[in-house]
Amino acid sequence: MKWSRRDPLDHDHHPEAIRRRLNTPQRAETVPDAILGGIDGCVTTFAVVSAAFGAGFSASVALVLGFANLLADGFSMAVSNYESIQAQRDHIEGVRQSEAGHIDRVPEGEREEIRQIFYRKGFEGEILEQVVDTISRDRQVWIDTMLVEEHGLQRVALSPMRSALTTFAAFLFVGMMPLLPYTLPWLDITQQFLASLALAALMFFLIGMGKSLVYHRPVLLSGLRTLLVGGAAAGLAFLTGHLARLLFGVGP
Repeated sequence: MKWSRRDPLDHDHHPEAIRRRLNTPQRAETVPDAILGGIDGCVTTFAVVSAAFGAGFSASVALVLGFANLLADGFSMAVSNYESIQAQRDHIEGVRQSEAGHIDRVPEGEREEIRQIFYRKGFEGEILEQVVDTISRDRQVWIDTMLVEEHGLQRVALSPMRSALTTFAAFLFVGMMPLLPYTLPWLDITQQFLASLALAALMFFLIGMGKSLVYHRPVLLSGLRTLLVGGAAAGLAFLTGHLARLLFGVGP
């Protein structure tokens, strides 16, 4: 049989493959947390490096400030992400309990909500009533349906700790890259800055490319867009340091 590019897609849509996929519990994606942490880590440390270079500070000052910001901002960002995900979980659980209470107190009203939701999707007559009866027969399915259809909330279990650790790890790993040239004493300050610039640009571009592979976007376009965003942040930091040196005498 001649191989076709559609073969893997056909295999994924075989009834048994679909059944396995739908029966597998959904897990929250950690890729957005890694992307957020990586971009912010690189922006944070290279912004410090750029500002220090623009202000004329030494390599040791840039290194100390960079690592201090790397650890403090990385921890702060991880905690913020943890609290954000936890608040989202609490909100979803609150809505779930509220819907459970509504089903207990006004079941016919909740059935009417299901009826109108699926009527708007094109169901009518006897088929619509069968849908309403089927959903309202299972309490958990009923609550989950209201959670998604009425409130627009996801049912995927969120993990605040996993999101926080992913963000922190990506922040530290990527954010450390622009600081590495400043650990090389045989380079002068300009060479260290240019090497840091090259590493930061590479990190931005790779993050953009990685994001495109996960979300099926154009690779080069995504890489360049992330590079431009990071470059703009670094440029602002450099300009701020340079202006501070000129206007306020900040620097060596």
